[in-house]
Amino acid sequence: MSRKTAQKSQDSENTKERSQKTGDAAFLDQTLRPASWTEYIGQKNIKENLKVLLKAAAERGHPPEHLLFYGPPGLGKTTLAHLIARETGAQMKSTSGPAIEKVGDLASILTNLSPGDILFIDEIHRLNKTIEEVLYPAMESGHLDIIIGKGPSARTIQLDLPPFTLIAATTRIAMLSAPLRSRFSGGVYKLEFYTDDEIERIIERSANILGVEIEPAAKKEIGKRSRSTPRTANYLLKRARDLAQVKNEKLTAPIVEEALRMLNIDEAGLNPEDRAVLSIIEDKFAGGPVGLNTLAAALSEEQATIEDVYEPYLLQLGFIERTPRGRVTTDRARKHLGKNMKGLGI
Repeated sequence: MSRKTAQKSQDSENTKERSQKTGDAAFLDQTLRPASWTEYIGQKNIKENLKVLLKAAAERGHPPEHLLFYGPPGLGKTTLAHLIARETGAQMKSTSGPAIEKVGDLASILTNLSPGDILFIDEIHRLNKTIEEVLYPAMESGHLDIIIGKGPSARTIQLDLPPFTLIAATTRIAMLSAPLRSRFSGGVYKLEFYTDDEIERIIERSANILGVEIEPAAKKEIGKRSRSTPRTANYLLKRARDLAQVKNEKLTAPIVEEALRMLNIDEAGLNPEDRAVLSIIEDKFAGGPVGLNTLAAALSEEQATIEDVYEPYLLQLGFIERTPRGRVTTDRARKHLGKNMKGLGI
C-alpha cells in the first residue's frame, strides 16, 4: 500500500471514529476539527511551508522554531497548532493572553514545560508589555529572568528552560510589538479567507462526520452565507441539521433557507448586527463618512468589536470603504440593504 493510500485510509478511519462520537455535544466542535494535514482544507501555502519546517526540525532532532499565526477569527489558527503538535508527537499546553496576568503566571507555565513541548498562546496581542519583555529571553535564549525583591536589594534569578516551541495566534497583529514579532523565527503566517470551493468541501466533510446526508444545493446555500469562514460554515450546518432533525426531513436547500431565516442571516451571510452597521452609516450619517468613535457610540459597541468582528467581512464584500475621513457605504451595500430589508420583512 502506498503512503498516500495509507494516509487516505487513516483519514477515513479518523472520520468514522469521530462520527461515532458526535452524540456527545460537549465535544462536537472538537470532533469537527481536522486531525491530519490532508483533512485540513485550504491555506495551501501555509501548510506547505509548515511541512518543510517540521520535517527539517525533525531531521535535526530539534523542536520546531516559534510560529505566529494571524487573521480573522474562525480561520483555523488553533487547528494548525493542534496539527503541529500531532505531527511532532509533542504535548501541547494552551493558554491565552488575558489569562497571563502576572510575570509569575508566565514563569509557572514555562517552568512546567517538558523538553519538546508546544506552548500555544491564543490572543497573544493581549499580553501586557511587562510579560512580553520576560518572554523575549525565553523565546530567544531559553532562559527566564525573574527579579526578586525591590529597590537596591532586588536581584535577578536566571532559570534555564527546556527546549520548547511557542505557537501564538492573534486577530490583531498590529498590536504586537516589533521585538515580539521578530522573535517568531519559524515564521509569521497570515491566514486568508477561504474560497467557495474550499468552504463547500469543509461542509461536506463536517456533514459526513455528523452523519448527515446533505444535498449539493443545501451545501452551496450554506457555503455562500458562511462568511468564507470554516467556523461559521460548521455553525450554520449544525443549525440546519437541527431543523432537519426536528422536522424529520433531509438536509435540503429549503430547510437550510428556513434555518438561516430563523437565525436572521441573509443571502450574503450578514446577521442583524452587520446590517445595523450598514443601516446606521446609511440612515443616520447619509452614507458617511463617519469616524470609528462616532460609529461605535451610535451602535453602543466597542471600537475593537467593529474593527475585528464586523468590518473585515463588510470590507471583503465591498459593502463599506475606509477613507481618511471615516467609513462610507457603497452602492453595492445600498442595493443589498434595500433588497434584504424587503426579504426579511423589515
